[in-house]
Amino acid sequence: MQEFNLESYIQGLAYSEDLVTRKLDFHDETAYLVYISTMCDNKFIHTAIVDSYLESTQRSELQTVLEAMPGYELLQDQTQLTNKLIQGYALLFFANETCAIDVRKPPSYQPQKATIEYVLQGPQFAFSEEIETNIHILRTRYPMQDLHVEYMKIGTVSQTKLAMLYDKSKVDDDVLLRLKNKLMQIDAEVVQATNQVQMLITKRFNLLPTAMVSERPDRAVLNLSKGKVILVLNGTPFVLIAPAVFFDFLASMDDIYDVPWFTRPLMALRYIGAFITTSLPALYVATVSYNPEVFRAQLAIEIAGSRAAVPYPSFYEVFFMLFLIEALTEASIRLPKYIGSMATTVGGLILGQAAQMAGLVSSIMIIVASMVAISNFVIPINTMNLALRVIKFPLVLLAIFFGLTGVLTGLFCFLIYTASLRSFGRPYLSLFIGEAKKSR
Repeated sequence: MQEFNLESYIQGLAYSEDLVTRKLDFHDETAYLVYISTMCDNKFIHTAIVDSYLESTQRSELQTVLEAMPGYELLQDQTQLTNKLIQGYALLFFANETCAIDVRKPPSYQPQKATIEYVLQGPQFAFSEEIETNIHILRTRYPMQDLHVEYMKIGTVSQTKLAMLYDKSKVDDDVLLRLKNKLMQIDAEVVQATNQVQMLITKRFNLLPTAMVSERPDRAVLNLSKGKVILVLNGTPFVLIAPAVFFDFLASMDDIYDVPWFTRPLMALRYIGAFITTSLPALYVATVSYNPEVFRAQLAIEIAGSRAAVPYPSFYEVFFMLFLIEALTEASIRLPKYIGSMATTVGGLILGQAAQMAGLVSSIMIIVASMVAISNFVIPINTMNLALRVIKFPLVLLAIFFGLTGVLTGLFCFLIYTASLRSFGRPYLSLFIGEAKKSR
């Protein structure tokens, strides 16, 4: 057999780091065993193929054993090689023929339903905490020969295994280079969570996240098809998607599973919710305390009447209710599930009503606080949800000192800041990264 050139047989997969090549030497010829380790049962390959090779003195003996294996197939069409590898077959290249053996890895985990990013119509299962299992899931859902896998270890003490997956034909080389440089510059002793990786490779004091953490395989596969890079960390059921723009954080997977007549209004509702949760408390302070003339006279009188029993300015009232909302949100997250809902009910209904009856807050403020809380929860990605929860506090401070002018100025500055952000070189306010990119 002449010098074995793997790339000539399986273009695209040849440089993926989970592709394994083994050389098998017989007395009269040489064979090559090729398989994808994340898709195949490595133990079965060793016991069924490698052990048979070691016990065989001639190729004819090995051929007899291979033909008796389930899923054995003699390949006549060389164009099938890549597809067979992606499906979980091991290929044996002989001098004059190529055979495929079915060595697919059986599921090694019990699928768990997604609990953070809940979707009504789409796939319900999430990633696992095993890196090889997660790569297997992605390769199964995205069976393309240009899907590359690169491994590295991060954390000087933990040496946590990390895999970087991308479609070589669609990925932006500049984004890939920036991401690799960021990963190599990580200086941390212990790395255990995907959110920690996100913090280490992005600017720590950014108000908005520039990389997306997701637990859903369908979202990861969709972003792979758009030319983005997926980072899979061992020991956590979340993956990191980069680059990520503002649009990505307000998009739900239900948007592609339902008809546009339903999804477009819901998408608009999320943007309206993002505006309400960030600006409504500040607008309340500005209009009640500084610029009541923006309301009609009857509405201004009604708001003033509802605050007649409140003995302090409106911004004290706002800070009290915002503190109560944030405390209730944290309590519902940290408490066990079977008492979390009870704590939210007690805090939201009984405590809010008691505060209004005692004259600590007005009834209008109860409505504003409820709108802020509900609007915040329509945002599908948790990291953006947390970011918008923080942004409303600087706007309230501007409203205290400068009224409506301060709120509008703050919103304008926030828009300028968002437009200046870059996610690994990509504009943060751009739409559909990778959609218009030409194949190479």
